[in-house]
Amino acid sequence: MTESQQHTGSYYAASRNQLTEYPQLQGDQTADVCVVGAGFTGVSTALHLEERGYKVSLVEANRVGWGASGRNGGQMIGGLSGESAIAKALGAEGEKALWDMRWAGHKIIRDRVATYNIDCDLKTGYLDVAIKPRHIKDLHEELEMLEKYQFPHEFRMLSREETQDTTGTKAYIGAMLNMGNGHLHPLNLCAGEAAAAASLGATIYEQSPVLRIERGSKAKVVTEQGAVTADFVVLAGNAYHFLEPKLRGIMFPVNSFIIASEPLSPELVNQINPRDLAICDPNYILEYFRLSADKRLLFGRRFTYFGSDPEVIKRNLIPHVLKKYPQLATTKFDFGWGGTIGVPINRVPQMGRLAPNIIYSQGYSGHGVNVTHLAGQIMADTVAGTLERFDIFAGIKPLTIPGQHLFRNQMVALGMIYYKLIDRL
Repeated sequence: MTESQQHTGSYYAASRNQLTEYPQLQGDQTADVCVVGAGFTGVSTALHLEERGYKVSLVEANRVGWGASGRNGGQMIGGLSGESAIAKALGAEGEKALWDMRWAGHKIIRDRVATYNIDCDLKTGYLDVAIKPRHIKDLHEELEMLEKYQFPHEFRMLSREETQDTTGTKAYIGAMLNMGNGHLHPLNLCAGEAAAAASLGATIYEQSPVLRIERGSKAKVVTEQGAVTADFVVLAGNAYHFLEPKLRGIMFPVNSFIIASEPLSPELVNQINPRDLAICDPNYILEYFRLSADKRLLFGRRFTYFGSDPEVIKRNLIPHVLKKYPQLATTKFDFGWGGTIGVPINRVPQMGRLAPNIIYSQGYSGHGVNVTHLAGQIMADTVAGTLERFDIFAGIKPLTIPGQHLFRNQMVALGMIYYKLIDRL
């Protein structure tokens, strides 16, 4: 038996609008589509399908938003990981299609929040910061693309002085402001979208780990106490999906960690983030941070650790905060938590078929808030028979490491060492 779990001890779980309490799957049920996994990909898929008139069952092993969707940095950033590989697959004529996909998730999120009145602290404003001259060059290339496609939101380069005034630290030599990106409370967004799907008729089951999927002209999703027989199955478990052996070896489950301070005084807020922006650096072992709605500093970073002890997480991350913001030396940090993200070897989001009526989407490499919402739309398109965007991703074959799931920790540790060396160059 696979044991179900409640939410991790994160700031998001402590500040959620409501505890989702959907029933366990009991007995034999039927649906047009059964979606496995109630994170952003699964919930987005279910909501898109319900809006198109499909009867959907959404089956979750734990709680809605239990995995990375409810634990992440809450940064709504445009772009897809692995864009160079996608661009190569599309060719020059596909540049505009790729550009449109970079931002599609943002529109979906904003439309959802407005249409279903989802309270998730959605705010605009994001800063891509530069640490080295080569990062400035990359930002100028991004700026040229924004200009080329007449990006409809404010964007501009910031000088070293403007960057330091805006971030309250001398750690960065420049930055690009993008008011089309933003930040939000991810768990409240995920739960709000699930409630929207349920309001349209979706049946959501929590605390219902899937044991197996029986294939056939109709697929059967089996849990310990029930089953859903459906015309189509969408697998949306990302890094937490272990049902299908084929999906294990094509991406790394990588841990990332976040700490949350106590609410900061207006004086401290004005010193470290006066414009209330989400901030992210360009390193492989990147640092990302922002303020919550109640003015806590949320700061995230990866390090080589495979546990979940909040004191260990705080002990490792607080020194990185203080290096930038020594004025927080006496600030209490109330929360420390971690989650697992799926990182494909080539970093391209993975979509494909396991059977004619079983499809999957996973592996967003830390771009999950935006790309999962695009992925849900693509999954719904595919069920409905529109395959153009699905085929782009399905046509980029993932690299496989046999037995990767058996030696995950060792390989992730080696990867951390490798990327730290690249960051230092």
